Amino acid sequence: MKTFTALGLTLVLTGCFGTLDPGPRAPREGTRAELALIETTDLHANVLSYDYFKLGEDPGLGFERAATLIRQARKEFANSLTFDSGDTIQGTALADYQALVAHPSCTQELAVYKAMDAIGYDAGTIGNHEFNYGLPFLAQVTGTPFEIDGISTERCKGPNFPLVLSNVFNAKTGKPLYAPWRVLTRTLHVRAADGSAREATLRIGLLGFTPPMIMQWDKRNLDGKISVLGVVEAAQKYLPELKKAGADIVIALVHGGINAAPYSPEMENAAWHLAGVPGIDAMLLGHSHDIFPNPHDAKSRYAHVPDVDNERGFVRGVPAVMGNYYGKNIGLIDLALVVQDGHWQVDRARTSAQVRSLKTDSGYVDPDREIAPLVATEHASTIAYVKTPIGRSDFPMSTYFVAAGDTSALTIVNAAQRDYARNYIKANLPQYTDIPVLSAASPFKAGFGGAHDYTDVPPGALAINNAADLYLYPNTVTAVRTDGAGVKAWLERSAGWFNQINPKNPEPQDLINRKFPTYNFDVIQGELTYTIDVTRPAGARIGDLRYQNKPIDAQQPFIVVTNNYRANGGGGFPGLDGKNIVFSAPDTNRDVLIAYVKSQGEIAREKFGSNRNWRFAKTQTAGPVVFTTAAGQDASASSNVTRVRDTGDGTVVYAVDLTR
Repeated sequence: MKTFTALGLTLVLTGCFGTLDPGPRAPREGTRAELALIETTDLHANVLSYDYFKLGEDPGLGFERAATLIRQARKEFANSLTFDSGDTIQGTALADYQALVAHPSCTQELAVYKAMDAIGYDAGTIGNHEFNYGLPFLAQVTGTPFEIDGISTERCKGPNFPLVLSNVFNAKTGKPLYAPWRVLTRTLHVRAADGSAREATLRIGLLGFTPPMIMQWDKRNLDGKISVLGVVEAAQKYLPELKKAGADIVIALVHGGINAAPYSPEMENAAWHLAGVPGIDAMLLGHSHDIFPNPHDAKSRYAHVPDVDNERGFVRGVPAVMGNYYGKNIGLIDLALVVQDGHWQVDRARTSAQVRSLKTDSGYVDPDREIAPLVATEHASTIAYVKTPIGRSDFPMSTYFVAAGDTSALTIVNAAQRDYARNYIKANLPQYTDIPVLSAASPFKAGFGGAHDYTDVPPGALAINNAADLYLYPNTVTAVRTDGAGVKAWLERSAGWFNQINPKNPEPQDLINRKFPTYNFDVIQGELTYTIDVTRPAGARIGDLRYQNKPIDAQQPFIVVTNNYRANGGGGFPGLDGKNIVFSAPDTNRDVLIAYVKSQGEIAREKFGSNRNWRFAKTQTAGPVVFTTAAGQDASASSNVTRVRDTGDGTVVYAVDLTR
């Protein structure tokens, strides 16, 4: 048992590894309480409102501003708890600098955790991206020895709040990697049935879940070291223990989203099914980089999911919230509790959820002044690091018009990956030297997160921050063996980024499928050309597929170099499940890109900026086919697009000419 004193309140923390204090019993029948469950999720180490790629402030994101929202919410509610739903330590150049360049010592706390501790959290869980830097780093920075061979058993400085994870285990011992459940004992301000103000004790049980797909996405780091359970199975395993420990209510910290498709233990976004497990009283969600509930967006992906209330924030009758990503928002469940039949229960009629934004009518909330000084040293060191020069470019590389076929930001990545793979095969795998090598790269930033979410590398000097802009994640280079049919199936899956267009419809039609992540729009290059027919249904769009200007034979072998996430099944691409991997390199895709730019010196448009290897199948449409991109980019617009209108929110609508 551990006791924490924070924010003037005393918490008694119990867990599956300690002895439980029975504590006071539930108050009398009819007693009511209001408890705010405040959530951050998918912070991705955006501690400050700063863009390390563009080397400038970005007031639309950052924990330092989310902290302001958290403090404001705490003032509104007599009772509150603050949680984090994972994907916390990875995602910015600051995170990469600490994990890969200037490793913190055992006694040093990670920058993002220092910031979170400054305002105080009650608990958190582990997201899939926590595993990206490997288990030794994760064990150190979370202060959790894993008892896995090759990992130090020294207990280092982790966050001041506990971490709970219910579905990941030590493969050798079968023991949970983290505490699979916790109980927080909290004294609440309540009102008795007669309306009088009282205090009462509430035991809050916690479960935590990460996507089981980590075993594929980070296979190189995790294979043979850990094992996973499905989210539903893990909940069923530990809920009885939580109830036996005296939990009055159970909150699930779920690094996952909402998917009503049939359940499987490998399901990535299993919250809909978790809500059906008796005993779950509230869910704090994440992973999907989205907002729930989202009553103001008619196109919300949750607007028409069965048994989901996108107005008040319920999933199959369980209150739930998802607070977006990068600290752009926080989630909040206003949880109404009442004592009925001798125990605390959720009053669903008085409970609701909401997502609060940094954005205000006049701009953005101010940053919390306490945060920036805490990470000033790490912030300055990161900026100095990302300014390291690596080469020059004589043309801009961006993703503003990647939806219209502009591959300027992808060609250099594919060229670097392809060069690396060829050299690797020549040196280590001579049996594959006669097989053509292709490369796949996707636009990680292409508007999914709004007007500022684009890769933009101007001509001139290139530095590490530009390479990080071109390649966002710390993936490692991985190559797979496939054939002509496999390449076509791969491209068919990628083409799901586009909606199906009705050529006879005179009304404007959206080109982009907003539910499709841009990082799943792989462009495969290497003397490969093809067309995409957006008038055809998904899965039947790729045409005129050629290699070296000759039609591809379905059985022709190819090696495609990609990243560990894709090669091991990330994105659900057909034929990619980790079984056809030719090699998994230790080098990150970004480091390979940096080394390649250094070797080239000058990145010239003639070699890297004019290779448009895919086009739309020529189609005449009765009405415009439109997409949005950031405002102010008319000068770099593709020749096949025309400006339609300014939206007023930092984006511009363009129409793409499918006849060109």
